[in-house]
Amino acid sequence: MRCGAIASSSEPAGPTDRPDGAGALPGLIASATIGFCAFISIFAPQPLLPLFERLFQASKAQVAWTMSATTIAVALCSPFIGAVADRVGRRRLIVLSFFAMAVPTGLVATASSIGEMVAWRFVQGALLPGAYAIALAYIGEAFQGGGVGRAMAALVTGSVVGGFSGRLIAGLTAQSLGWRSSFLTLAALTALGGVASARLLPARQAPTSSRSQPLRALRALAARLDGRLAVTYVVAFNVFFTQSAILTYVTFHLAEPPYHLSVAQLSWIFVVYLFGAAVTPLSGRWIDRLGSRRTLATAVGTALCGACLTLVPSIAVVVLGLAVCCTAAFVSQSAATSFLQIAAPHDLRSTASGVYVSCYYLGGCVGGVVPAAAWHVGGWTGVIVLVAFVQLATLAIALRYWR
Repeated sequence: MRCGAIASSSEPAGPTDRPDGAGALPGLIASATIGFCAFISIFAPQPLLPLFERLFQASKAQVAWTMSATTIAVALCSPFIGAVADRVGRRRLIVLSFFAMAVPTGLVATASSIGEMVAWRFVQGALLPGAYAIALAYIGEAFQGGGVGRAMAALVTGSVVGGFSGRLIAGLTAQSLGWRSSFLTLAALTALGGVASARLLPARQAPTSSRSQPLRALRALAARLDGRLAVTYVVAFNVFFTQSAILTYVTFHLAEPPYHLSVAQLSWIFVVYLFGAAVTPLSGRWIDRLGSRRTLATAVGTALCGACLTLVPSIAVVVLGLAVCCTAAFVSQSAATSFLQIAAPHDLRSTASGVYVSCYYLGGCVGGVVPAAAWHVGGWTGVIVLVAFVQLATLAIALRYWR
């Protein structure tokens, strides 16, 4: 299978389709591009949450649903996307998904209430698995001869840069042109992502239509579910739970005294993503050399230190803590997606990848809403205590079952 191509499972892979030599670089570039395009708009509203709270006179939990609606849609749709890819072809589905996502992204700009915004954000999230979940399955197959860690790290690195870029664009555009212009800009960039994907993912012979049934595939996966795979899904849930909790509620924390950061200033806080973009590619080498288990243990311990740093009443130290947390989360994600390729049954890898993405984004949804209760009890400190508990639980179960 050519590294740059996203092919359905019905397409044969010949000896020249392996990601060796010069073929590895196009595959890594394609992986990074998919990650970037998928995440440029999904988390972009994060620096705008305090603004939405004031404009719509809504509670923190209500505006947090503009983030959680997207993640819960991804969680609901991901387990079924493998069957769609088998029918239409992975490359075609990835390209179409980007163009489709541009539509609800632009329609968010027409919202006159939090409810309308949440609805369009839900549609946006429902379309994401067509690109990202299928990319996970593709990478597992294309790099099965070696280098899975580097390929997964490239995908995560692209998502890191895309996540930062989307947040920054949204904040700066909202500050100068208004928040509605932010979503129109993001819609245009998402459509350009579809164009880029069509060019970077070379066309292949049309796949043979598959009649695989999503529910049948899920039942087959459940019947073969073991401790390693189940814990991989739990790790996915917990990693995004903690990241979503920290990055969502830190905007409220920094918008209040003594910081009083503006929307544009809050968007610059997400420059911490770039630390992750620099470190995550190296994590691929660590995973390939040390294994996912050791890499995850190191990342979770580092994340705990970063979370504690955000409690220091200094903007510089808070930003440093956020950088550490983000970088650790991205390394943890690379470790989990790499271990997924080991734990998942080979013939059910597309379905296993869809369930993985579902668990990951379900964690993000819960992480965007549940910490509101912790905030109500203990403010930012309460959120960090909750995050620390989840991180410790993640480490404990991974050390127990990832063998």
